[in-house]
Formats: sequence, C-alpha cells, structure tokens
Amino acid sequence: MAYAGLSVLAVVPARGGSKAIPGKNLRAVGGVSLVGRAAALAAAINWIDEAVISSDDDAIIAEAVAHGVDAPFVRPAELATDTATSVDMWRHAWLAAETHYARAFAVSILLEPTSPLRTADDVERTLAALTAGNHAAAATVSPTPAHFSPHKTLTVDAQERIGFYLQGGQRFALRQAIPRYFHRNGLCYAVRRKTLVEEGAILENDCVAVVVERPVVNIDDAFELELAEFLLRREGRT
Repeated sequence: MAYAGLSVLAVVPARGGSKAIPGKNLRAVGGVSLVGRAAALAAAINWIDEAVISSDDDAIIAEAVAHGVDAPFVRPAELATDTATSVDMWRHAWLAAETHYARAFAVSILLEPTSPLRTADDVERTLAALTAGNHAAAATVSPTPAHFSPHKTLTVDAQERIGFYLQGGQRFALRQAIPRYFHRNGLCYAVRRKTLVEEGAILENDCVAVVVERPVVNIDDAFELELAEFLLRREGRT
C-alpha cells in the first residue's frame, strides 16, 4: 500500500454529540449510516495503509468498525465538545494511531461523515494534489454560488433596515462582476505530518485547493439529510 511512497493514515471523525440532528453520524442516507459510508470508503481504498475512527461514542465506533475501519482508541471527552478543534482531534488520532500501529505516517486524510457524496476519486485527487505540488496540505472545495458571496451579502440593522455587507455592494447586481469564491465541502482534507502534528495547521500554510464542481452537501441540518438522499439517488448510488 502507500501513496507515492508515503504511508497514509485515514481518520474518520465522528463525535456522539449533535444538537441540530441528534445521532447525526448514525443517520442513514442511501440506506447506509453517514459514519458507515465514510468508513466503508476508507476501507476500500487500497493505498490507505490504516483507517481509524475517532469517536467518543460506543455506537458510532461499533458502526464504523462494522464497515471496515479500526478503533484502536476512544476520543477523549475534552476533544468531543462543541469547542474542541479539528486540529486537536486530528493530532490526537494521528499520534494514538502511530502508538497503536508502532509506525509513523507521512500523511493523513480526514473523511468527515457529514459529507456523504464523496467518491474514491475525490480522495485520490486530494492526495495527488498534495504530492504533485509538494504542498503542506490539500482540501476539497466547492464554488460558492454568487448570491451567497460577500458581494451579495446584506446586513439588517436594529431597525430592520437592509444594508450592504461590502461598501458599495449595490454595484454588484450583475453576477458576472462578482469574483469567484469557494467554500469547504468536507469531502477530503490531506496533510503532511509536519503540517498538522508539529505546526498545528490545516488550511493556513500552503494548502492547495481541489475544486469539486458537481453538487455535494455537507450536512448540518435535517433538510440537508434529505438533499443528500436526493443527490445520491440521482447519481444512482443508493
């Protein structure tokens, strides 16, 4: 295994607490739980050396293991709160995995269960971008629709009067005049060991974008569960 001569650790992060959608990571789309879908994909990619679940929840851990990943540790409670950072969670998973497997990993990928539209090609494109350009990190992004851009964003003051977020925002009525923006879609992040474990960075230092043009969804609310179901059905993946 390994990718371009680099040992690869895949981490599926899935804590138990979810306020917007209780039990979110165990909710099913396309007949498979969110965490199960992410775990199964990680287990199926043959150049990933090891794949682990990072969770504080016994049911989530069992579901991930049932779909092919390992559970060599339980995420500490302090890393499973609303305020815990992705860097701290990922660093813990990386170091705990290295202790368990008695080996170091050159790179790691993060596969968030809340982005169930990912494919193996998305993951491989991310690793390819990281290695081909010798970057510190790589992340998948999606183009932001023009009507969600800063140039179209409005404010509402205490008297409920509309204003423009950007000074002179009224000039950007035409979509063609708005610069191109992107947002994180959660399909895949990839980092080198030094970037995350030593420097505590993901996007900050030399992170290359992997643009995904097709519709995807990063689930934060119940409607997005329905949207993910629709998109999977439309792609024939249910």
